[in-house]
Amino acid sequence: MSEFDILIVGGTVATHECVMRQDVAIKDGVVAALGENLGTAKETIDANGLIVMPGGIDSHVHLAQPSGPGITMADDFESGTRAAAFGGNTLVMPFCIQERGKGLRIALNEYHAKAKGKCYIDVSFHLVIADPNEQVLGQELPALVADGYTSFKIFMTYEALKLADREILEVLSVARETGALVMVHAENDDAIRFLTEKLERAGHTLPTGHALSRPIPVEREATHRAISLAEIIDVPVMIVHVSNREAMEEIARAQARGLKVMGETCPQYLVLKASDLNGLDIEGAKLVCSPPPRDAASQESCWEGLMNGTFSVFSSDHCPFRYNDEQGKLFPRGRESFRYVPNGIPGIETRLPILFSEGVGKGRISLERFVELASTNHAKIYGLFPRKGTIAEGSDADIVLWDPNRQVRISREVLHDACDYTPYEGLEVTGWPTLTMLRGRVVVRDGKLVGEKSFGEHLARERSPFASSQ
Repeated sequence: MSEFDILIVGGTVATHECVMRQDVAIKDGVVAALGENLGTAKETIDANGLIVMPGGIDSHVHLAQPSGPGITMADDFESGTRAAAFGGNTLVMPFCIQERGKGLRIALNEYHAKAKGKCYIDVSFHLVIADPNEQVLGQELPALVADGYTSFKIFMTYEALKLADREILEVLSVARETGALVMVHAENDDAIRFLTEKLERAGHTLPTGHALSRPIPVEREATHRAISLAEIIDVPVMIVHVSNREAMEEIARAQARGLKVMGETCPQYLVLKASDLNGLDIEGAKLVCSPPPRDAASQESCWEGLMNGTFSVFSSDHCPFRYNDEQGKLFPRGRESFRYVPNGIPGIETRLPILFSEGVGKGRISLERFVELASTNHAKIYGLFPRKGTIAEGSDADIVLWDPNRQVRISREVLHDACDYTPYEGLEVTGWPTLTMLRGRVVVRDGKLVGEKSFGEHLARERSPFASSQ
């Protein structure tokens, strides 16, 4: 029997299919064997009392993203992937945003340059389509899908990004022809602008107005419309960052009718509320994200969607801006109106601890479901399974050791992104990663960074099985 590179012994291996006490053998960066008494290795890692799980996959993050004149995103690829690794992730999927008037290839080249040599874990880009002109639709998108960029995101709001219904139909049509999967940010832009102007005229300009300008019907209507447009083209869609029951039920009804509609929710919709902004004055900018957090009933609805399968994935929507920074949340125009506050919150490192503590720890979801939502379903949906998202012979040795009993009070001081605050300050969680391994190489061990920022690679992906069967 040949010697393995690493043996992980004594742990409880958790996958989307089962939870079992067994050892894991790793050789040449992949899982070589599972079982007991597997032999010898150059290094043995003791996992007694720990869960051995596939590395987390966060399929919705924003890193090093242009955010408008005078505004700078807090995390680049180095700090963002570092924080992700500390949070138990081995792959993140950032967005490559096309700027209007600029081709997709140009945008991709710029993002690859930002990421090159700066990633502690693997990355794989989604494409954001902001200018679906004839060249993009007819030439660039089909070629890029063939190159492994197999998912697009479209926006129904934000002036620089929003697409009209006809443009959405055109993008969906290309997705059907190429086997790509489309993600949709579903909010009604006209309604948001109408309500924003009304609030401003009434003097409601503080960050609390942000949630008032984006009430639940704004999200529900756009979700229904996005699903309807996808049904016209007969193509699957992923509705991202769903925050409430009404939007969730639009997805559930579509699923009940046999449509390939998937849903995603995020930590902010499980533990934050719109009322948290009350009385904070300009400090409420810390919680400005879209869609906004809702109320306790919406939190329970999002848990329901995670438990019953309406939501397939759980992502962070990490979109970090420093608070005490005029290029961040204290952008000067933000004092004129909430509409100018940089939109997004950090959460790449806290996603999995929140899901485990509030989900597994409180009996809402099983350990197998946690692994699905944390890793496996992301890999399946976005064309990386079984290379990623599981612990099985032949899969990449992307492995996290998880201490289910470790209690942590989330605070800025324990996190590793480049932001200067966390919206989850003071939240007590039980369950925390103790080791993160990428392709058999340890990145984080016992709270210390031991990997190199050249470990991570950009991954081309297969077409999603949920889309390519069209």
